[in-house]
Amino acid sequence: MNIDWNYWTNRGIEFVTDYGLRIAFAIAIFVIGRWVAGLIQRTIRGLMERNKIDPVLTTFASSMAYFGLLAMVALASLNKLGIETTSFVALIGAAGLAVGLAVQGSLSNFAAGVLIIIFRPFRLGDYIEGGGTAGVVKEITILTTVLATPDNKKIIVPNSAIMSGNITNYSANDTRRLDLTFGVSYGDDLSKVKRILEEMVAADPRCLKDPAPTVGVLALADSSINFAVRPWVKTSDYWGVHFDMQMKVKQRFDAEGITIPFPQRDVHLYPVPTTGEAAKGAA
Repeated sequence: MNIDWNYWTNRGIEFVTDYGLRIAFAIAIFVIGRWVAGLIQRTIRGLMERNKIDPVLTTFASSMAYFGLLAMVALASLNKLGIETTSFVALIGAAGLAVGLAVQGSLSNFAAGVLIIIFRPFRLGDYIEGGGTAGVVKEITILTTVLATPDNKKIIVPNSAIMSGNITNYSANDTRRLDLTFGVSYGDDLSKVKRILEEMVAADPRCLKDPAPTVGVLALADSSINFAVRPWVKTSDYWGVHFDMQMKVKQRFDAEGITIPFPQRDVHLYPVPTTGEAAKGAA
């Protein structure tokens, strides 16, 4: 059998020329595209850092931009090789649907994480209450939020649990109102009690003058007359003033002869007649 070497040589040259160039161009597109995607990622990160945008949002936005561009570069490279990318897009969509149904809980956490990053209901270092727990925010990720409790326990809360309920951010504002209640006896001089409490609030430099503090009778309770003491303090001074005021008020009341009453209850005893006495009374 005679082999037409010239024919096969020409076909080989045509194949190498055609597909070799396609492969070379596809590799070039991927390499250059990947470099451009990395350059855009670094540019976005730099711009956001210079504008002092939150580090969590900076990392998230730059990473999403990089992987999105990288996916487009990969599809362009495959298209240059002559591979029909429409089927890949359909396959990716079907796979995404299947994975989405399998990990819908994680997807809800992901969506909640995006909302936390965008709307910023709290930031790193804030003391919050949400998701059935409370603590200082130590880390915010796409799926979870890490809290540290006052007794230094680490709590990892799913983002969906936080975003599905109320969020109380105790660190959001610079000042907070301190709500204290002190009970005195019904026999004490109420004007004197109010004057003492006002003096104690005014003497503490951590209690702000503006807004003005409130001191007044809150309730006529069962065993005491309760006074409300509500000064405004800096958020960082909240617990220090709370603890100090409790101790100082007790000491000052003792020195001034003001009584902090214990809960009292009047008990009336009625004698019950014996069987003989009851029969005699009936006769």
